[in-house]
Formats: sequence, C-alpha cells, structure tokens
Amino acid sequence: MPAKKRPEGTRAPNGASSIYLGADGKWHGRVTMGVKDNGEPDRRHVERTNESDVIEAVRELERQRDSGQVSEPGSQKWTVETWLTHWVETIAAPSVRENTATGYRTAVYRHLIPGLGAHRLRRLEPEHLEKLYSKMTAAGLKPGTAHQVHRTAKTAFKVAHDRGYMTKNPASLAKPPRVDEDEIVPFTPAEAKRIIAEAGKRRNGARFVVALALGLRRGEALGLKWTRLDLDAGLLRTPRQLQRYPWKHGCEDPHACGARFHKRTPCPSGCKRHKRGCPPVCPPDCVRHAASCPQRRDGGLREVDVKSKAGRRTVGIPGPLLEMLRRQKEAQDAEREFAGTLWHEGGWVFAQPTGHPIDPRVDHDDWKELLAEAGVRDARLHDARHTAATMLLVLKVPLPVIMEIMGWGDAAVAKRYVHVPSEIVASVAGQVGDFLWSDGSEKQPEPPTPQPDAAAILAQLQRMLDATKDPAGHDGDEPPGLRAVG
Repeated sequence: MPAKKRPEGTRAPNGASSIYLGADGKWHGRVTMGVKDNGEPDRRHVERTNESDVIEAVRELERQRDSGQVSEPGSQKWTVETWLTHWVETIAAPSVRENTATGYRTAVYRHLIPGLGAHRLRRLEPEHLEKLYSKMTAAGLKPGTAHQVHRTAKTAFKVAHDRGYMTKNPASLAKPPRVDEDEIVPFTPAEAKRIIAEAGKRRNGARFVVALALGLRRGEALGLKWTRLDLDAGLLRTPRQLQRYPWKHGCEDPHACGARFHKRTPCPSGCKRHKRGCPPVCPPDCVRHAASCPQRRDGGLREVDVKSKAGRRTVGIPGPLLEMLRRQKEAQDAEREFAGTLWHEGGWVFAQPTGHPIDPRVDHDDWKELLAEAGVRDARLHDARHTAATMLLVLKVPLPVIMEIMGWGDAAVAKRYVHVPSEIVASVAGQVGDFLWSDGSEKQPEPPTPQPDAAAILAQLQRMLDATKDPAGHDGDEPPGLRAVG
C-alpha cells in the first residue's frame, strides 16, 4: 500500500522516519536512531528496490531503536572477517597468554573466516554458526573441535555486542554439537602404590609421585626449581611453570622456507611412521613448519607465571616424598659432576642429564612407559591430579584447604576433579542395608577393618557442590588464607 501524501504546507515532526522514491529509481528510508557522541542526530539510511521492502527495513530499525538494541554508528562496515581479524590480533592477542592466542587464531583463520567471513557482522545469525558446526563434523572433525570454535566465536562476538556493533551475540544462541566427555576414573590406592613403587626405580621418578601426592599440573611439576623447595620445612612453592610455545617464522617467505616439509599426499592406511596420529595434508598456501626455519623465533620451552593467582601456592610435602626428593637431589649432584662443562645450570628439580629442562612431550612418553612397566591401565597424566583431589576428599580435608592445595580459585572446579570412589558407594549401600533390614534387636558385628566414613565423605562433597552456588563464596581472585599443610 503506497504511503499517503502529506498535505501541502505541513511537515513531519522532528525525529520521524521518512520514506521516499529517489531520483535513482530506488526507494529510500531514513530513521533517527538517537544522538551521536558529538551531539548530532544518528540518522540511518536504507535503500531497497521496492517500497514494501524499504518499509520493512525502516520498521526493523525502529524496533531496534525502541527496544534499546541500537548498533553503534559505523558498525555497518564490519564483516565477520574484518571483525574477527581485528579482534584476534588487536584485542585478544595482547591480553591473553600466547598459547590461548594460538588457539584463537586457529579457530578464526582455519574455521570461522573461511566459513562465515563474507557475512555482514550485524546480519550474522545463530543458524549460520550451527550450519558451520554441522559442516565441520560432517568433514570428519571431532565435536570437541567445533566446541572450541564455538567458544572462540562466543568470546569474539560478545566484544562486538558490548561495543554496539551487533544487536545480539549469535554464538550465545547457537547450539554446538554435543560432546561426550570421557569418564575420568582416578587411580585406586593399589594402582597408585604400584606407580609409586615403579617410579622409585626410574630416573626423575619423583616427578610422577609429585603429581599423585600433590596434584601438581604438568607445567608446575616440570617448572619446579630447587630454590622453591624447602626440604627442611617440607614445603613447596609453585609461582612459575614450564610451557612449550610454538615457533614462528623469522624469514620473509614462510611458504618457501618450509617447502621441503610440505605434505602433499595423505599417509597410507596403517601408517606406522607417526606415533601420535598422522598429520593432515598441507594447504596450498601452507606457512607452517616454523620449527625448521633458520631464523625461527619466539618458540621453545619457556618459564611463565602459573595460570591464576590461586595457582601461586605453598603446599606441604609428605615425609616419604621428601625422602624421594632428597635422593633426587643427590642423584642430580652426581650427574652435574659427571657432565662437567656440558652441564647447563638452570636449577630445575627434574632435568635432562645435561641440566636442561624436560620437554613436555618427553615427559608424556615417560609417563606412558611408567604405567606399562607398573602394570597399570593406560591413563592421562592429568588423571593423577584427579586422584590427588579425590584422596583429599576421602581424608575429609576441608574444602578451603583442598582448594589451596590444588590451586583452585573457584569451588565449582571441585565438581570436575573430585570423584566419589566405588568403595564409598559400596559402603553407603551397606549402611542402607543395615538401616532398612536390621530389626534393631541384634547388635551388628563390628567389621574386621575400619570402613570409610561414607556419610561424612558424601556430606563433604555436598558442601563442595553447595559452595559452588554460594554467592558469598570465593570469586577466584583471592585464594583461601591457609598457605601450608603439614
């Protein structure tokens, strides 16, 4: 229905929208959305080939204005590609750890920009992201990869939304594919004892006992220095950790530099060359293989701060582990004397025969060998950290102390790390049976061995879970005051 012509001699009120047919043959609409920072009216313009389309576009702008979802002036220039590039290089990279920035770049440049980059930022919808996730899984990528891309998109588009460049965050509405989390089973006491016994026979074996007994992360354990251990007081500090960073090309032509390493055909079926899975075929413009660049930079092993303020902690060392660490120091002193001028003094508690720090990949292989030699099921090294947390629960250690020992700033993390052992579940079943089926006239015989106090342990776990919902609980910025455990 065409717009009614305004009576001659009258004019629209200030701020009213206008629709008109231009000299170019297109229909134009103008809507006042508010006031710019300089005080001028923020008047938006839309154009369409027919009147009904421009009316709908004008009404959409008016709905955004009336609901308070007005995008900032100039936000129309952003495409998904230009925004993501700006966000990852200018906003995210300077404010996060390098490994985190590497993960962001992989999600942005390998998945988000190729799949969504041409869209206008303001017109991106949740369905566009969901279609991208479906294509990724259909191409053989794991749902966890799609989840990582989803988390990156959610973070990037939240910044755009906060700055007024988007009226909503489409990633917060999109549904990523379901990820089946692997069940984590902590080591049983018998398994832990076999691991400790086998570790005592190996060079640097105390490194894995530290993981089981104290729950240190891999980077924290490999980054330990003798100056942070007080063997007399039995205390250990973890202010720093060791991490591997990827190398970067320092040459002018990264593609040509790594040409001799470019993989052009997939590995044959049953390939035995690659132990950790066959790498994918290189893209035509591959700029990887920086580790082989003669001018490589910014990579290798680095000592960095731990993940959070709560991670900078002091914990007590059990007596048997103290003895292992003393023997570790004696063995290292002998290695230093034997190496002579080849020794590189770094102060590392766990080091190579020449004093250099241990590479995390070598540490991973050593752990797998240890499990095999100890006759223990295959498991991640990080499962030792779950075992340490569960052990503290069984010992009925208070939640603030568990958080301090494990280096957690948020009690919600306990839900992921603390597991109720099967022995406790069985003990609860026995207690239920005694309660329901006992007539009360006969005195129950005392068990030959003390049973776990299941009720107390489960109550402790419930307090942990309740603490995650307590608005007055720790916010992650300040760890509990207790600094050492005897």
